[in-house]
Amino acid sequence: MTVEFISAINTRHADELNPRSGGRAIEPAYLRRYARSLEDAGFDYTLVPYGSAGPDSFVTATAVAAATERIKPIVAVRPNTVFPLVAAQQLSTLDQISEGRAVVHIISGGNDREQGRQGDFLSKDERYDRSEEWIRIVRRAWTEKEPFSHDGRYYRFEDFGPGLATFRGAPVPISVGGSSDAAYRVGGALGDIFGLWGEPLADTRDQIARIAEQARAAGRSDLPRIWVTFRPIVAETDELAWEKAHRIIGTIAETYANGAYHKHYSRGADPQNVGSQRLLNAAARGEVHDRALWTRPAEVTRASGASTALVGSYETVAAAILDYVDLGAELVSIRGYDNLNDAIDYGRHVLPLVRQELAHREATGHRGQIVAQPEFAEGVRA
Repeated sequence: MTVEFISAINTRHADELNPRSGGRAIEPAYLRRYARSLEDAGFDYTLVPYGSAGPDSFVTATAVAAATERIKPIVAVRPNTVFPLVAAQQLSTLDQISEGRAVVHIISGGNDREQGRQGDFLSKDERYDRSEEWIRIVRRAWTEKEPFSHDGRYYRFEDFGPGLATFRGAPVPISVGGSSDAAYRVGGALGDIFGLWGEPLADTRDQIARIAEQARAAGRSDLPRIWVTFRPIVAETDELAWEKAHRIIGTIAETYANGAYHKHYSRGADPQNVGSQRLLNAAARGEVHDRALWTRPAEVTRASGASTALVGSYETVAAAILDYVDLGAELVSIRGYDNLNDAIDYGRHVLPLVRQELAHREATGHRGQIVAQPEFAEGVRA
C-alpha cells in the first residue's frame, strides 16, 4: 500500500503556541518558505484551509503551487461561497498552472454561525445535499464534451461548456470530510478521498466501514481513499515527548481561554458538528487511547478542528500512524503546534520511519520491529 502525507499551509508566522494579534494576515516570504519546507520534508500534499475571516484558499493554493514543484495543494472550498461552474474553472486553472497537482476538499459546513457569516442559512443536511449537487456539476464541467444545462434544487444554468480542461483531462480529485450520516452518504458515493479526524482505532474502523457501506450502496466498485488527521507531539523518547506535551497543553489552554487564536472558539460551548462531538466523546472516555492517541487537546479546545495528538518518540508515533494504515488509511495528515519546526521534525524523523516500514513489508511480507503490537491501554498518562 502506498501511504501519502498531508500537512496544512500557514500564511504567516503564527500558531497556537505563538499567537499574534495584528500584523499582516499573509506574509508572502513566510508562505513561500513554509510551502518549500513541507516539500523538502517529504509531504505529498498541503491542505489550504478556508474560513470566513481567512485568506482565500484558491489564491493561496496558487501561490503554493508557484513556490513548489511537487507538493499538491488541497483547496478547501465551501460550496456556498462559489458557484460550481466557477469553481470548476478555478480548479482547472490551478491544475493547469501546477501541472496536475490540484485537489479540492469540500467543506459542507458544521457551524451555523460561521456559515451565516457568508449568507448561508441552510440546515446541515441541506448543506450536504447541496455539496452532492455541486460535486456532480463540477465533474460534468471537466468531462462533458458538449454544452449542457442543469436545473437542480440548488443550482440552475443553461448551455454551459465545454469547460476548461484539467492538465491531464481527468477530473481533479475531490475529498469529502465529516462524521455525520449525511457526510458518509455523500462522501461514500462521490468522494475520491474521505477525510476523518483522529479517533481511537475502534471508532475509526467503524467509520471506515460506514463509508464503505455507503460507497457500495451507491453502486461503486471502488472505495474512497481514507484520510486521517492528527497533531503529533514527538521527541527522542516517550518520556521527553510527554513532558513536551504537557508543556504545550498549558500554553494552548491559555491561548484558547484568551481568545488569542481561534476567533470562533467559545469556552464551554458545545460544538454543532458531529466530528467535534465524537472527539469530545473520546476524550470523556479516556485521555489516552491505543498506542499514543491523546485526547486532552480536544477537550481543552472544545475540539475546534482536528485536535487529537499522537504523543511519543519518533518510533512510537510512526508505529501509531501505521496502526491506522493497517485499518485502511492511505493518507495521513500531521500538523504540529510549533507548525514549521514540527513539520521539519516530522520530515526528518517520522515520515522516513513509516516509509521504511512499508517498504520492508512490501519486500519481505512481514512487519518490522517498529510495529510490534503492545497491549493497548486506555487511561491517563502521567
